[in-house]
Amino acid sequence: MLEIVKKGVNQLKKKKKIQIPFRLNILFIFVFALFSLLIFQLGVVQILNGEEAQQKINKTDNTSSTKPVPRGKMFDRFGRLILDNDPVKAITYTPSKNGESAMDRLDLAEKLSQYITVLKDKKELTDNVRERDKKEYWYLLNTKEAQGRLTKKELEELENGEQYKLMLERITQEDLQAIEWTDEVLNIISIKLELDQASELTPHIVVNEGITEKEYAQVAEHLPELQGIDATTDWKRKPLFDNTFASFIGGITTADEGIPFENREYYLTHGYSRNDRVGTSGLEQEYESVLRGKKEKVQFTINNSEEIVGSEVVMEGQSGNDLVLAMDMELQIAVDQIVEEELQTAMSRNNNGYLEDALVAMMNPQTGEILAMSGVRYDREDGEYKDHSYRVIYDAHQPGSAVKGATLLSGYDSGVVHIGESIQDTAIKIAGTPEKSSYSDYLGSPTDLKAIERSSNVYMFNIALRMSGADYQYNQPLRGFDWNSFQTMRNYFNQFGLGGETGVDLPYEATGVVGQDTIAGKLLDLAIGQYDTYTTLQLAQYVSTIANDGYRIRPHLVNEIRQPEPEKGELGPVVESKNADVLNKVSMDDTYLERVQQGFINVFHGSQGTARGPWEGYEKYKVAGKTGTAQNLQYDDGYETETENLSLVGYAPYDNPEVAFAIVVPKNKPSKSQYAVHHNIGKRIIAKYYELKEEREKNGVDIDLLDKNEDTEE
Repeated sequence: MLEIVKKGVNQLKKKKKIQIPFRLNILFIFVFALFSLLIFQLGVVQILNGEEAQQKINKTDNTSSTKPVPRGKMFDRFGRLILDNDPVKAITYTPSKNGESAMDRLDLAEKLSQYITVLKDKKELTDNVRERDKKEYWYLLNTKEAQGRLTKKELEELENGEQYKLMLERITQEDLQAIEWTDEVLNIISIKLELDQASELTPHIVVNEGITEKEYAQVAEHLPELQGIDATTDWKRKPLFDNTFASFIGGITTADEGIPFENREYYLTHGYSRNDRVGTSGLEQEYESVLRGKKEKVQFTINNSEEIVGSEVVMEGQSGNDLVLAMDMELQIAVDQIVEEELQTAMSRNNNGYLEDALVAMMNPQTGEILAMSGVRYDREDGEYKDHSYRVIYDAHQPGSAVKGATLLSGYDSGVVHIGESIQDTAIKIAGTPEKSSYSDYLGSPTDLKAIERSSNVYMFNIALRMSGADYQYNQPLRGFDWNSFQTMRNYFNQFGLGGETGVDLPYEATGVVGQDTIAGKLLDLAIGQYDTYTTLQLAQYVSTIANDGYRIRPHLVNEIRQPEPEKGELGPVVESKNADVLNKVSMDDTYLERVQQGFINVFHGSQGTARGPWEGYEKYKVAGKTGTAQNLQYDDGYETETENLSLVGYAPYDNPEVAFAIVVPKNKPSKSQYAVHHNIGKRIIAKYYELKEEREKNGVDIDLLDKNEDTEE
C-alpha cells in the first residue's frame, strides 16, 4: 500500500515537472514575440521613416523667419532729407508652420472682416474679386456638393489639382447667382486673397493703407481670437519735394506686388520673401542692396503638432543704409523752374506743333558729381508741362555743331589738320548729293580757332574728307574713300563719351543711335553732329572731358553711403565715399586740348563768337563752350516739316572749371529770329549756380558741407 502511494506521489511530481517547462516555454515565446515586434517597429522607424523623423526634429529646432525693415533714406549733398519713410499702421498675417487650410483662412477672413475693410472704394472692391475668386468661395461653402459632381472614374484617375480645376469649371452661373455678393462678402474674399499670398512663418501685410484708428484698435483688441494676425507698424516712401528729381529717385514695388515675377528666383536666392518691396527703377533699383537693410531674424520653436510654442529674435533688424546724393536740391528746384518757364516762352513764340521738350544736365567736370538734371515736356493732350527728367539719359538727339570740338581734336590727332591751319570756307558737293556749306557765305578762310568760334561746317567737312583719304573734286565722285573712316571718327568721339555709356549709377541709360548708312556724305554729317545721336548726359560728359584736360570722369548721383541714424533727418557714419572715377584719358597731345579749350572760350568771348551776342552781360562767369543747331525733319501724313535741334554745351569758369552743362531743345521752328531758348536756359542756370554759391560762401556754408574726411568702415 505504501509503495502504491509513493508511486502515485512520484507520478504527480513528474507531471508537475513536465507542466512547469511548458508554461515557461509559452511565456518565453510570448516575450520573444513582443521583442520581435518591438525590433521590427524600431527597424521601420529607423530604416523607412528615420530621415523623415530626423527632418521633423531638425525643423523643430531650426525653423526661422525674417521680418522686413525700413529702407534707407536719401539726402542731397548738403544733408537735406529728400526721401524719407513714413510710418503707417498695418495689419499683418503670419501663417503657422505648413500653413492653414483654405477653409481655415476663410474662417479667419470672416472674423477679420468684422473689424477692417481692405478696399474702401466700392468699384475697386468689386474689380478686385474675379469670377474665379467667387467660384473658389462657393466651393469652400459647398465642398461636398462640388465633389459630388465628379464621376467615380474622375475621382480615381485624376490628380487632386486636376480634380479641383474640374470642380471649379462645373460651378455654374446659377450657382454663383445663388449668393448675394454684398460688399461684406466681397470684403471677406478680398481679405482671404491677401491671406492666401502669405508664406509660412513670414509676416504678410494684409492692409497698410487707409486703415482707420478705429479699425486698428479693434483688431488689436481681438488679436487672441485672430490666429496669426498682428497689429503693427509698417512704412511707405515719402518724398519731401513733390515730384522733383523723382525720375532718378525711382520707385519700389508695393507689398501686394512683392518681388518682380521675372526676377523671382534671383530675389528668393538672395534672402527676399515673395511680398518684399524692391526697387524697380532709378536709384531705388541701382542701390537696392544698400537700401534694403538687414531683416530681423526670428527663430521659432515648434512641437510635433507643428504648433509654435516659442520664438526668439536671433538677429536684430537694421534699416537700410542711407544715400547722400551729389545733387543740390536747391539748384535742382531752380533749374526745373527755369527749364519750364523757358520752354513755355519758346512754345508761345516758336510753336510749330513739334516743339515739346527741353533737357538740361549739370555736373562737376573734375569729380563727375551730377549737380542737377532736368527735363520738361509739354503734354499736348492736357496742355500741361510735366517733369520728364529721365529723358536726359534716355532720349538721344542730333546735337549739331556742339560736337565740333571732338571733330577738330580728331583731325589734330590723326594728322590731317594742324594747329593754326586755315581752310577756305567754300561749299562742298559730292556727285549725286546736295551741296553742303556753312551757315554763312562770309567766313573766308578761317583758322582752326576761327572755325570753332564761328562754327564753320566746311572746316569740319574737310577734316572728315582728309580722314577718309578720298580724292575730292567739286561735284565729282569721291575716289579712294576709306569706309573705315566712319569707325575711326567714332572711336575718337567715344573717348569723350559720345556714342557710349557714360557709366552713370542708374540701372539703364541710352547710348544714342549710330547711323547705319555709309554713304560718303554721311561722314561729313557725322563731323558736324547731324548724323549720330547722343543723350544730354553724354554731351555733358563730353564737354566735361574737354574742360578737365582730357580726363573722362564717370558721372555719379551718389556721393556717399551712410549708416542709418535713429534720429530723424540725421546722418550716420560714412560706409563708403564715391570718389572721382576716371574712365579714360583722351589719347592725344595736351596741346590739342588746350587749343580747343581756347576755341571754346572764343565762342563766348571772341569778337565773332556764336554765343557772344546771346551771352552779353554774362562775361563775369567766364563760360566757355560750343553752340549747336541740327536739322531735324519731321514727317506727318506724308508732309515734310523742317525743325531744328538747338544745343549748347559749356563749362565755367574756363580757367578752373567747376560746373559743366549741356542743354538740348529738340524740334524748334527754324528761323533767324527764333527764340534762343537754349541760350536763355544756359544763362539762367549758370547765374543761379553762382548766386547760390555766393550766398553760401557769405553765410559760411562750404560747398562740401558734409565731412568727407570721416573714416569709412571696411
